[in-house]
Amino acid sequence: MSDILILVITHKNYEFPSDNIYQPIFVGENKPGSSGYLSDDLGENIAQKNESFCELTGLYWAWKNHLFDSAKYIGLVHYRRYFKGKTLTLKGKKIASENELLPLLKEYDCILPKKRNYFIETIYSHYKNAHHIKDLELIKRIITKIHPSYLPTFEQVMNGKKIHLYNMFIMKKEHIYSYCEWLFPILFILEKQIDISNYDNYQKRIFGFLAERLFNVWILHNKLKIKESKVITLEYENLLKKAFGLIKRKFKNILGNI
Repeated sequence: MSDILILVITHKNYEFPSDNIYQPIFVGENKPGSSGYLSDDLGENIAQKNESFCELTGLYWAWKNHLFDSAKYIGLVHYRRYFKGKTLTLKGKKIASENELLPLLKEYDCILPKKRNYFIETIYSHYKNAHHIKDLELIKRIITKIHPSYLPTFEQVMNGKKIHLYNMFIMKKEHIYSYCEWLFPILFILEKQIDISNYDNYQKRIFGFLAERLFNVWILHNKLKIKESKVITLEYENLLKKAFGLIKRKFKNILGNI
């Protein structure tokens, strides 16, 4: 058995890596035929929340159903996003293999995607321009109440311009246990305080968006030793369109406040 277990979060049948460190897990309530793969709607689960919790329903299931017990290092990637490697090929692209990851994990606490730099705005202002800022403000209040020691780190992350995205990681098992024990109570408290019934399908992914920000807070606060890695996307991603959308939202909000 490998020392590494990486959950591959997916909502559809796809081509998955041949390396046995990768374990596909189908998430959400309406799954395709997924014979032979894990499913996040068995045992203790929040699969019904997948629309708003995104890949976190898979993480929660693995945590609560003791999947982490089977390895020293736990990771999470997406069916179309992986950490870059040199030897293992998937859909014509090179992704990280066990032999590449093990030496890094013995030296670092976690492997994370390279930070995205927003350049023209802070993490806080980006969230304000892209999502419902009241939700992030409520998260701050919750942290102030139940984890006050994290508040300075929260402010530091929000005032910065760089962030690890995608809720992707590979880290020591003890760290992911600690992270889950910290993260999910915060999100569940928020869930009881807000109404997202009028959010569009994109904005309903709120808890996935917020977890990306909170993950950075947790990593920084706990002073983990990080190794950054490039992320390989198996499907076409229009980064120019994303950049244009960022600038458009930024100036739309500026003009709206004049």
